[in-house]
Amino acid sequence: MIAVKQQHTDWPGSLQSLLTTVVIAIFVITFIVQAFQIPSESMENTLLVGDYLLVNKLRYGGGSIWDRIMPYRNVKRGDIIVFHYPVNPSQHFVKRVIGVPGDRIRLSNRVLYVNGVAIKESYVRHSSPVHDAYRDEFPHLNVPVPEVTSKWWLQMHKLVEDGQLIVPEGSYFALGDNRDESLDSRYWGFVPRENIIGSPWLIYWSVRNQQDDMPAAATPGDKLYHFAYAVTHLFQITRWDRTFRVIH
Repeated sequence: MIAVKQQHTDWPGSLQSLLTTVVIAIFVITFIVQAFQIPSESMENTLLVGDYLLVNKLRYGGGSIWDRIMPYRNVKRGDIIVFHYPVNPSQHFVKRVIGVPGDRIRLSNRVLYVNGVAIKESYVRHSSPVHDAYRDEFPHLNVPVPEVTSKWWLQMHKLVEDGQLIVPEGSYFALGDNRDESLDSRYWGFVPRENIIGSPWLIYWSVRNQQDDMPAAATPGDKLYHFAYAVTHLFQITRWDRTFRVIH
């Protein structure tokens, strides 16, 4: 007679393992990294449309007791940051910090000056041959432009001395690397410290533009088609030279 050993599923143990995994995932997403997608050209050529980023949320402190024990550091000039858009905090923007508190900022013929010193910006791209008095000669206080928010237009006049914009305490001035195609601090103002989420750390996937091959994702059917197309053309649409690239 052959004895058959009955196997019992350890449901409590499995459930505990699942819950532990979920808790760890929530902790990582909440406190350590977060995924974002680049939707616009404003940071070209540093970041491209179709880049998928992991953002390091541990890089900067939050003004709490954790600042003393965690590996935080202050936001520095030249850092790329992800932040809540001050005009609409539900949106996330990514720009480069150009000015920190106390800095005096101006642009002259597209050249950036910080505290009176011309800054060499190897990362900057100029995509427009047309000179724009407000964009390229900032701060330009003579004529408002439609893209500038009214609140910022009024605030900016109070913070300009000798043709330079003074960055106040607790705020940062941020511009896009694609300087001619970026809706940035020139148009809506400073990034408050509390709006900063972290800094891009890694491009974990990058996909080339498929808009010519696919319809705009206006309906659930279109979104399903986008997903199916991406799955079946994964190797063709992936920018392998950018995937898993660490962002400096």
